[in-house]
Amino acid sequence: MREGLKVGILGGGQLGAMLIRHAIDYGLNVSVLDQDPASPCARYSSSFKVGDPMSYDDVISFGSKLDVITIEKEAVNTQALRELAKAGIKVYPSPDVIELIQDKYTQKKYLEDKGIAVPHLIQINNKSELEHHTEMLPACLKKCKNGYDGKGVMMLYNPTDINNAFDEPCILEELVDIKHEISVIVCRDAAGAVICYDPVMMVFNSQHMVLDYQLCPANISEKKATEAINLAIKTAEAINIVGILAVEMFLTSDDLLLVNELAPRPHNSGHHTIESCTTSQYEQLLRILVGMPLGDTKLKKSSVMINVFEPAANKKNSIEDAMKAILKTSDVHLHWYGKSSGKAGRKMGHITITEDTVENAITKATIIRNILKDSYGQE
Repeated sequence: MREGLKVGILGGGQLGAMLIRHAIDYGLNVSVLDQDPASPCARYSSSFKVGDPMSYDDVISFGSKLDVITIEKEAVNTQALRELAKAGIKVYPSPDVIELIQDKYTQKKYLEDKGIAVPHLIQINNKSELEHHTEMLPACLKKCKNGYDGKGVMMLYNPTDINNAFDEPCILEELVDIKHEISVIVCRDAAGAVICYDPVMMVFNSQHMVLDYQLCPANISEKKATEAINLAIKTAEAINIVGILAVEMFLTSDDLLLVNELAPRPHNSGHHTIESCTTSQYEQLLRILVGMPLGDTKLKKSSVMINVFEPAANKKNSIEDAMKAILKTSDVHLHWYGKSSGKAGRKMGHITITEDTVENAITKATIIRNILKDSYGQE
């Protein structure tokens, strides 16, 4: 193995921490750049550097001594990454891919130009422009940049909602009649070899607009699953990614697949792969980074993955009791991210349930979600 390879991650959150966990299996020492000295990655790397992944100087200083760099979030300085790539440092995904995905309007227009179906949308530069497009309401307003985990997304149901709309560049997107939301994680190496994980079905928390839980395999036909996988591969090849790509899709009521959003990094919809697949999404990314063959993505067990959110302030004392009750259940694995306390609704961990059938996993998930709701206030 390539133990001497110097690998760096821009971003120090839970995705990076889970990537480091798998890097240990490969004997790799991973460096991390993040602004927060108490971020989840800080405790797992002896090469943690406090700095801003959006700062040109910080990224250049951090990356100049590395062999390969990856990301665990899109908010990074692509100009600096281009300079590092010119100097011979491998950057996966490429700065061009990251930059494309940083702007939702640019991303979706690019996909349209490549023949990939997305919801109908228009670009809005500021709040006042919305007054000229009330015929599209109700619609979804999304910030072009810096939106994640439901932040930067809001619904506009009627013209009076415009008063509270974002006053910055956004996309105004038609409301799609959604039957299911699914995600496919596609993996593509530097030689162009491609492999996908099984589609997952995602269920979102309507209050926080963030993934609540997901099922794998998704409750869709084999034909539709194959179509989703092919669409994910087409998307990965269209943007020429090297790395892993989460392709979030809408399955409409008339059985069409539309690409919703892309994430060129490990993704919440792939957490279950740690327990339910031979090769997790994290190990897969490491294989690509160090030039190893792509791993087996076959599903070993059905699963349900449940996100755990920061509870309301008056419910925090009962978290430990809730976790004790949950961990009495068989075939349940808890991932606690070790974040400092934040405001209610922030993701603090996730729980993966594996079973022989997705129906059995759902039965256990229902019990666990009720414990979360009743014991410490999760809606």
